[in-house]
This record gives sequence, structure tokens and C-alpha cells, in this order.
Amino acid sequence: MFLAAAMPASAAPAKTETAIFAGGCFWCMEHDMKMPGVLKVESGYTGGRLKNPRYEDVLTEKTGHYEAVRVTFDPAKLPYRFLLERYWKVVDPTDDGGQFCDRGPSYRPAVFVTPSQRAEAEASRAEAAKRLKRGTMKTPVLNVAPFYLAEAYHRDYAKKNKVRYELYRAGCGRDARLATLWGR
Repeated sequence: MFLAAAMPASAAPAKTETAIFAGGCFWCMEHDMKMPGVLKVESGYTGGRLKNPRYEDVLTEKTGHYEAVRVTFDPAKLPYRFLLERYWKVVDPTDDGGQFCDRGPSYRPAVFVTPSQRAEAEASRAEAAKRLKRGTMKTPVLNVAPFYLAEAYHRDYAKKNKVRYELYRAGCGRDARLATLWGR
């Protein structure tokens, strides 16, 4: 795993990039994608037909949106390929019907890419498929779509509601399934 040096609070990176990942519950994705070199992880919705969706809209499973995270990172400290490697390890890429205990189209995994990210994301997907201990890769690489921030009460959920989040995560079986898939 690539570890970046801590950046002084006063120093802003010369250039930032974003990546968008869907992997089921955005609370878990937000929590799992934070690492050195990541400047911000935001929960939201992408890939759907409705402009400015709300959680209640997405829950209907009729808008086409995915629960997703937008990761803003410093590519000088954390290359995109390392974010991709991290992503594959925190989702079940063999399950295209949802993730863990969360079922339905809004919980499907997907990597949303810009044209410049596509080749690297496709190569990473192929490599992750070879490393799977069980199952067949089903997670698509899709064109980036508009990203809409989730409501404030969903953002930083794991940090703001630590006990409730840990109970949800354990009850959902996320970590146990990941260990089966990736051999942790």
C-alpha cells in the first residue's frame, strides 16, 4: 500500500484530481477510501436520470442512481492506481445486485471514469479479477456522470456516529465477506 507523507495544513497541493466510486453503502465507502493523499471523500449519488436527487428519491430504486463517493486526492502523493487498488479491496466486485446486506440497483458497485482514467481503471479491473479468491468480476467501469452530494446527515456518518456505524458494518457482514473474497 502506498503511504503518503502528511502534508502541512497550510500547503495546498499544486493539482488535485477526483475519482468516483460506487460500492454499496456510501457510509462504508466514505470511511474506507480515506487514506494519506486523499484530501476529501464526499458521499453522494451518480449515474441516474433525476437532477438533484434526494436520498428518498434514490431509495425508490427508480432513478438509476448509485450511492457513491467522490474522492478528491493529490496525485503527487497518491496516484489514481492506488485508489483503484484500495477500491477493489473494499467492495464485493462479484455482486452486481447490491453490496453485502444492502440490495438493489442503488447499491451496485461501479467505477465512474473520465476518458483519461478509463485505461488505468480497465487495467486495474482486469488485475483485480485475477486476484479474486472466489467469484467472477461483475463490477463495470462506466463513464463519469453528474455527482450530487448526499444530504448533510449522511456525510461523515462513520465519524459522527461511530458506534451506530460499527454496528451497521458488522451486522451487514461487510468485513467477513471481504475476507472471503480477498483472503484477508
